[in-house]
Amino acid sequence: MMEEPYYEQVGVAVTCRGYTEYERMFALDEAALRRGEVLDVASGASSFAAEARSRGVRVISVDPRYAMTAEELGEESRAEIETSAGKLAGLMHLYDWSYYGSMERHKAMRLESLRTFLRDYAEPGARRRYVAASLPSLPFEDGRFALVLCSHFLFLYGEQFDEAFHQAALVELLRVCEPGGEVRVYPVVTLRFRPYAALAQLIAHLEALGASCSLDPAGLPFLPNSDRMLVVRKRAKVGP
Repeated sequence: MMEEPYYEQVGVAVTCRGYTEYERMFALDEAALRRGEVLDVASGASSFAAEARSRGVRVISVDPRYAMTAEELGEESRAEIETSAGKLAGLMHLYDWSYYGSMERHKAMRLESLRTFLRDYAEPGARRRYVAASLPSLPFEDGRFALVLCSHFLFLYGEQFDEAFHQAALVELLRVCEPGGEVRVYPVVTLRFRPYAALAQLIAHLEALGASCSLDPAGLPFLPNSDRMLVVRKRAKVGP
């Protein structure tokens, strides 16, 4: 039997996505972004944080690659963009191009996001807002962030990271989220474009901790079956 086509990936790819892509992936609006501080987890070389801050939104980004220099990260990211373009060329018929329009525009947007990111990342004091760390252990105090975002890492790499890792990672994202705040994770499919198999068990665990969970519409259906995001709402504090 012929194997279904999928996106082949060794290791975790560095991503370069911009503000408008985040708006669509996470169904973001001004009210959600201005409730308090925002955490972008596994953000790679994406320009969302830099663009959001230019709009007055407070964003902290976290990724293990932030131990790298701007030159090192820029070199890796440009290479990844080229590699990704080559892979997408063989899978074009599987993807929804309604937002990007073409392979050329998709690549151009990646490169523009990277340029914006690198300008911000190279600024003096940037390491206060670009923190080198990785799940499932983040160096932030409990309940710091009103909104926690994680794109193209959890669930997507479900064949590389097991269910125990995903459970620990989601609990950690919930820990740093403030009471009454939200964790949003996109997409909920793997690199084989299938729903993450243990999602129901993970949701049950989070709800046992007092959170409420839902699979809400997402507005960037580029990957096959990627029209949903996981939203985890942390229970608000009761009383003083």
